[in-house]
Amino acid sequence: MSPRRKGPSVPLPAHVHRVVSKAREYFYYQEGRGSKNPGQRIKLPNDPHSPEFWAAVRQAQGIMGNPAADTINALADAYEAAWPTLQRRLTESTRAKYRGSLKVVRKAWGNLPAAALRPSHVQALMDSLAAKPGSANNVLDALRSMCRWAMGPRELLTRDPTQGVPHFDPGEGHKPWTPEQLAIADANFAGMVRRGYVLMRYTGQRISDVVRMGWTDLDEGGISLPQKKTGVRPWCPIFPELEAEMAGWEKRPGPFLLQDNGKPFTTNGWWKAFDAVRADHPALADAVPHGLRAVAAIGLRQHGLSIPQISDMVGMSPAMVERYCRHADRKAGGKAVLHSITEGRNKNRTVKP
Repeated sequence: MSPRRKGPSVPLPAHVHRVVSKAREYFYYQEGRGSKNPGQRIKLPNDPHSPEFWAAVRQAQGIMGNPAADTINALADAYEAAWPTLQRRLTESTRAKYRGSLKVVRKAWGNLPAAALRPSHVQALMDSLAAKPGSANNVLDALRSMCRWAMGPRELLTRDPTQGVPHFDPGEGHKPWTPEQLAIADANFAGMVRRGYVLMRYTGQRISDVVRMGWTDLDEGGISLPQKKTGVRPWCPIFPELEAEMAGWEKRPGPFLLQDNGKPFTTNGWWKAFDAVRADHPALADAVPHGLRAVAAIGLRQHGLSIPQISDMVGMSPAMVERYCRHADRKAGGKAVLHSITEGRNKNRTVKP
């Protein structure tokens, strides 16, 4: 619920009216209000400080063309205001990530003309962010998405300033847990930390999804629920190891993971519980929950599943599955070559009668 205000702290344009009902404020656009021939009453967003509010005002005023987007800040405002109307809807997590990334863009060029932005400028910004390649790639993704939106039928830009600007190499992804680390967790984790650990290890899902899993998400021998980050709905088979763990869990409504007070865990809440247990085992110092996604993908790959199959089961892009499994595939291939060469040498060895 938005906080109560005694009144907007920004001046409202003509024909915009503030209405207070049941201690909450609402805003409407209506020309000729109170006259004999009032115009159409149009509901506006509730926050006059948001870009969505002013975009709705411009539309209600009959400015059916594109809002002014001559600066980077104005273009970003228009783009964020358009999110609810996009054909390909952005999830809340994607919106939050884009907002954070566009803050970097705004800080770099906010008051500069959007049409003057060039690939060389974008590359310079990427170079300045090279120390954190993941964050730099996020900034490029958000900027590229905004520019492609602006180049469409809205005609706010005539060229894509991100064209030709490459991503940084994302590396191998999160480091998978070692066999030693998995053995330590198997032997020492208990309670809700253990539940979260085995769910992540054998389903490959993120913490944000594992804390929402419950008995109602079971689907013919698997677990299926939409991922919070992407909206993708994978089908994760319940392997015997996970089935053995779940056999001792109480069957009740709600998620598998509950705090001592009976409330569901949040992502950060479970992270803190895991972190407290991890502190007792120095060998787990660099083990992070997301690394269990890599463990799950690698395990499926070693059982002979294809990358598209793993992508469907874990809800991970094929590129990410390949990135996680690359080292394991190379290692397995190397071992196969070594075994083949060793066998060949043994067959060709001369044996005395």
